[in-house]
Amino acid sequence: MAPTVYLISGANRGIGLGLVQQLAARENVVVFAGVRNPSAAKDLQALEVSHPGKIYTVKLTSVNKEDNEAAVQKIKTVAGRLDVVIANAGVGDSYAPSDKVPLDDMRSHYEVNVLGPLVLFQAAWPLLKASQTPKFIVVSSLAGSIEVATKLPMPIMAYGVSKAAVNWLAAKLWYEYPELISLPVHPGSVRTDMAKNGLAKLPEAFGQISMITIEEGAKGVLSVIDAAKRDEAGPTFLSYDGTVLPW
Repeated sequence: MAPTVYLISGANRGIGLGLVQQLAARENVVVFAGVRNPSAAKDLQALEVSHPGKIYTVKLTSVNKEDNEAAVQKIKTVAGRLDVVIANAGVGDSYAPSDKVPLDDMRSHYEVNVLGPLVLFQAAWPLLKASQTPKFIVVSSLAGSIEVATKLPMPIMAYGVSKAAVNWLAAKLWYEYPELISLPVHPGSVRTDMAKNGLAKLPEAFGQISMITIEEGAKGVLSVIDAAKRDEAGPTFLSYDGTVLPW
């Protein structure tokens, strides 16, 4: 039986690294871990050594078409196809009310959180098409839910708008490519460096959020991905625990 081939962006830390670690424990998988600086990704290097032929680190800079295309070319040489692409790389470090949020913050969040997944999809699609069950999964956030997050008393304009936009992107891919399973997944409120930064800047708001571990979030995301399939009802926005979230 052929192995399931994964590509994960933003795999050097947080949820991305957690996903690679979870997959490394599985049988019959090949995982390509995308990072900006492979030589500095010590945790991934250790996984490559302990799981030879299963874990590969590739240079992958968000929005950089050359990096994305070169990474996919390496994957083509090694594995010949992709079964699951997880667009995990993201940014969330702007905390300002709407009347003061810098436009540069809006641009940088849109570029990484929306254009990054789009560039990744464009590069990976030729190899995804070679899979019998191609999946393109966006690691999104509840902050992208228009129904829920716009009501929260948190100054996350740049982050929320970009996550709402990438949810649209994932849903659009579902309808545009009938053979593709494309979904946004909320990994939960995870104790990552990004969350710690938010807690430091907004202790009252973030202090009220119940956090989960990286391991819990990664395990849940993979469970959702494993179960994901084409549904006549259309795409859904899912939480790591399988809960359907409002768009």
